[in-house]
Amino acid sequence: MGYSFSSGVRTFTLNLVWVVLLLLQTGMANAGLPLEKIQLPPGFEIEIYATDVENARQMVRGDNGVLFVGSRRAGNVYALSDTNGDGAIDQQLTIAKDLKMPSGLAFRQGDLYVGAVESILRFPKIESRLDAPVKEVLSEGFPDKTHHGWKYLGFGPDGWLYVPVGAPCNICDDAGFAEIRRLNIDTGEIQTYANGVRNSVGMDWHPANGSLWFTDNGRDHMGDDMPADELNFAPKSGLHFGYPYCHQGDTLDPEFGKGKSCANYQVPAHNLGAHVAALGMKFYTGKQFPDEYQQRLFIVERGSWNRSSKVGYRIVMVKASATGVVTDFQVFASGWLQGEEAWGRLNDVLVLPDGSLLVSDDKANVIYRIFYNGADQ
Repeated sequence: MGYSFSSGVRTFTLNLVWVVLLLLQTGMANAGLPLEKIQLPPGFEIEIYATDVENARQMVRGDNGVLFVGSRRAGNVYALSDTNGDGAIDQQLTIAKDLKMPSGLAFRQGDLYVGAVESILRFPKIESRLDAPVKEVLSEGFPDKTHHGWKYLGFGPDGWLYVPVGAPCNICDDAGFAEIRRLNIDTGEIQTYANGVRNSVGMDWHPANGSLWFTDNGRDHMGDDMPADELNFAPKSGLHFGYPYCHQGDTLDPEFGKGKSCANYQVPAHNLGAHVAALGMKFYTGKQFPDEYQQRLFIVERGSWNRSSKVGYRIVMVKASATGVVTDFQVFASGWLQGEEAWGRLNDVLVLPDGSLLVSDDKANVIYRIFYNGADQ
């Protein structure tokens, strides 16, 4: 039988197309990421859940399963869907563009909420309007400064939308900043819930009693090891967490701490280390992970940019009690930092209904899925 060069080329091309389609289906085609370098506890695995999610930041999941992802520098909000129910993302839509740092998202009763620096936007009935979303301006009562101006949103058990307002500087004492506020989405009322919060980009409420926990990034230019990023506990409104006067619960600021006492401010529930850039966090409420992971608090450390030797670039977890006591600090996932080179920078975590954990990465532009497969180990 003779060999046809053209038919051979067609066969090779078809096989190549098939391989590319298979890689696309598994989410690995254009990721090219060294997942084998990720270190996890025994029985856990990591995979790519979605690719090409430019500058992926905070994530929320809609009532019908659509995953919404914010961004910062990209100015986009994305909607990721598993349209055929096979557990993999097969559709990505950009539902909003050219927004002002729309990093923070929240979802409630069918509506998507987006924090875009000075504005809180609402996209009503978004899951039924992905092809033609309607955008409403819910509030413009927030400062327009972009330095630490991007948001991390969350609805508390009280039904209010919690919105951090970061300091517009590395270190300063400007009124109306360094707060966590809350917005009544029905009346538009805005209240200050917590003061002295330099730059919080992560919060969650304890599943046992609904108390607020949040991360806060410490100031720069006090050296490699000072001050620590903080994990804070705010069970009631009106507390002051020290910035700009006191850092990490025990260190007065060299400029703004004069005449102050750290004893007058809330002590962090846990100090996470200097410059680790602690961001998104979630209490684990799924059923897939082993029992010892129940109600553990998972915290993303995006990683340092301002330290002589890099730190962070990992996920840590702690046991946080409903009364504010932190114990059992552990590293859960690491490997995005190799030597002094980082190939990923993490931003947020989200627990899926099946109990697996999603992680956003705004450097690699992907969403990871971490799952427990201990039965096969």
